[in-house]
Amino acid sequence: MKKRRICLCLALILAFSLMTGTVGFAAGETWTVTCPWAPDGVASLVSQKVAALSSEYSDDITLVAFAQKGDAATVNTWVLDNEAGDTGLVFVGEGLLSITSIMDPAKMQFDYDNFEFVENLYSSVFVLSADAKLDIKNIEDLQAYVADADEITVATNGATGSEAFLAAALFGSMGAGDALKIVPYQSAAEAAQGVVRGETQFAVSHQSQIEESFKQGGVTVVCAFDEDAIENGPFAGVEGVGQYDYPYFRNRCFIMAPAGTDEEKVAELKALYDEILADEEVVEWLHETMLLEVDTMDEEAVLEHVDNVKNIVNEYIDIVQPAA
Repeated sequence: MKKRRICLCLALILAFSLMTGTVGFAAGETWTVTCPWAPDGVASLVSQKVAALSSEYSDDITLVAFAQKGDAATVNTWVLDNEAGDTGLVFVGEGLLSITSIMDPAKMQFDYDNFEFVENLYSSVFVLSADAKLDIKNIEDLQAYVADADEITVATNGATGSEAFLAAALFGSMGAGDALKIVPYQSAAEAAQGVVRGETQFAVSHQSQIEESFKQGGVTVVCAFDEDAIENGPFAGVEGVGQYDYPYFRNRCFIMAPAGTDEEKVAELKALYDEILADEEVVEWLHETMLLEVDTMDEEAVLEHVDNVKNIVNEYIDIVQPAA
């Protein structure tokens, strides 16, 4: 009789759990976070850092960072393989949503409507570095140099990426679009080394990727692609192009869930990311090691960012991709 009562109690508990959607002894969810860019790149490193802390901040969600070298094709596959109810997240940014969508839309089998926005992982303020032999230390020096230059070579990550359009927007708005030659490299880190080796006059890169060469005196850092001057770190005081009314945008990394993912689950994921990104250890690491900024966003701000970059792409597309 006692065993029968115990079995009956367990059956009632299980039935109640199924009705309410909660089973106390169920395992937590593991969400795989796909980075479709360089496995040793900035986004991948930050994703690994955040994922490693997920279990400290949640008993219900574990984040697992997964990096796969690729871009649009990787996201195409992710969209096909993930749907509402699946525990997959993926990174997209202005490179896909604002640049590839205009430059080569055939590569994309998705658009913004295929995702539910969770959070912005970080913001990176790109910088323009120059060969130290040119002695260009600020925007006024740059303007003077550009006025007399017959050819301006800039190393960038790829021929049509975010860095290429930042270079085109800056030199194009200075009236030097015809003189600009974009020299593509396989990554922003390689582009940064291009100017160090004297292969180009300038480079656009993440701050962290040019820091060591700057400290060694191989390059000067001329300006930042932001509204105001850089406030912290080794490049504190470097002018922002926005101070001279030149166009700019930050590099951002949006964490996306599959379209149709439950609103409460998206909110739970966002809350987890927000907690981790507020962790003092993470903030310090982002600022001091990666030279990145915590920049949590809402969807309205994301869409404004995407539209701003699209406007810049449409305005300077002829410089980045000249007519044949």
